[in-house]
Amino acid sequence: MRIRPYLLLLRRNPSFTRLYAAQLISFGGDWFATVALLGLALELTGSAALASLVLVLQSAPFFLASPIAGVLADRLDRRRLMVMADVLRACAALAFLLVRDPSMLWIALLATAAISALSAFFEPTSSAALPNLVDEDDLPVANVLLGSAWGTMLAVGAAMGGLVAVAFGRDAAFLLDAVSFALSAALIVGIRRSFGGASAPPMDVAQGDEPSDARGGSQPPGVVAAMAEALALARHSRSMAAFLLAKSTFGVGTGVILMLAVFGATVYGAGDVGIGVLFAARGLGALLGPFIARAVFGFDERGLVVGIGVALFLFLGAYLLLPLAPGLAVAAGLVFVAHIGGGAQWTLSTTGLQRATPDAVRGRIFSVDYGLVTLIATLSTIVAGVITGNLGPAAAIYALAVPAAIAAVAWVIWTRPLRRRNGATLPE
Repeated sequence: MRIRPYLLLLRRNPSFTRLYAAQLISFGGDWFATVALLGLALELTGSAALASLVLVLQSAPFFLASPIAGVLADRLDRRRLMVMADVLRACAALAFLLVRDPSMLWIALLATAAISALSAFFEPTSSAALPNLVDEDDLPVANVLLGSAWGTMLAVGAAMGGLVAVAFGRDAAFLLDAVSFALSAALIVGIRRSFGGASAPPMDVAQGDEPSDARGGSQPPGVVAAMAEALALARHSRSMAAFLLAKSTFGVGTGVILMLAVFGATVYGAGDVGIGVLFAARGLGALLGPFIARAVFGFDERGLVVGIGVALFLFLGAYLLLPLAPGLAVAAGLVFVAHIGGGAQWTLSTTGLQRATPDAVRGRIFSVDYGLVTLIATLSTIVAGVITGNLGPAAAIYALAVPAAIAAVAWVIWTRPLRRRNGATLPE
C-alpha cells in the first residue's frame, strides 16, 4: 500500500491540505465528546435506551436539516456555509459543560441535537465541494485520505477520549470538542480555491442538463422543488442511484454500533475505557478500509460497485460474531474487521457519487445521501436500544442482522448491470 500519492497530494494542494486538517481536528473533538457523553448518560441513568437516544440525537436532526442544507450548499458560498456551521457547533459544544446531574441531562441532549443539525450544513457540503478542490485524477486519493481521517480520529479520539475522561474529567473532553470546531473554521477560512456551489443554478432535468437560468431566467425553485430536481436526475442514472443508496443500505444494520457502548461499559465492565477501546477499534478499521479498498478494488465503476458489496457483507459478518467474543480484546478485533468494510464502502460510494453527479446539484444529492443514511441509522439505533433493554445486546445484534442482510442482497442484485461494465465509465 503506497503512501507516496497521498503525501504528494497534501504537499502540492494546500487547499485540500487545509480541508483535510480541518476534518481531522473536528473529527477528533467529536469522538472525545461522544465517548464522554455516552459514559455520562450511562453513569447518570444506567439506561442503554438513553445511551441509544444520544446516538439517535447525533443523527435524526441531521436528517431533518438535510433538505435545507442541500439547497443552500448549491446556492450559497460553500466555504462560508461550512465556517458558519463550525462556529455555531463550537458554541453548542460548550453547553455540555453545564451538565452536572440527571436533571440537567436534557441540556446535553439538546446540544447534541444542535450539533447534529449543524453538521448537515458541513459534512455533505464538504463532500460536494471536494471535486472542485482537487483535480479529477486526484479525487480517489483525496477521498481515501478524507475517509481515513474519520477513522483516524475515531481511533485516536475515542481511545484518548476515554483516557482523558478518566484522567481529567469529562469536561476536558467537552471543551476539546468546542475548540476543535473553532480550529476547523479557522483552517477553512484560509482556503482560497473555489468550493463551487454559489454560481451553480438548479437543473431542469426534464429539459436536459442546462441550467434553467441560462435558458429563461426563471427563479430558483423552493426547497421541495429543488430537492425534487436532484432526485429526478438520480432516477435517470443507475450509477448515481446505486451510489446514492449504498450508504443507506449499510445504515440498516448500523444500530449495532450502539453495542460498542453497551459491550464496552457493561458486558465487559470496563466503563469509559472499554467504550473507548471498542470505538478506537472501529476507527482503526475505518482508517484502513479506504486504503485497502483502493488497493484491492480500484476506483473504476465496476471496482466501486464490487467493493461496496464485499464491504457490506464484511461488516455484517463480523458483527454477527461479536456476541460470541469472550473478552474485550477479541471484541475489538471483530469491530476492527467490521469497520474495514464500513470505511471502505463509505469512501467507495462517496467517490462514485461525486463523479456521477453534476456540481449544480451535488450539494442536494449529498444531502439526500447523508440524510437517508442518518434517518435509517436512527431507526436502526432506536430498534437496537429497545431490544437491548428488553432482551439484551446479543438479541439486538441478531435482530438487526436479518433486515441488514436482506438490504445488502437486494443492493447487490440491483447493481448487477453495473458490475458487468468494463470499468471505462469512471477511470481512476
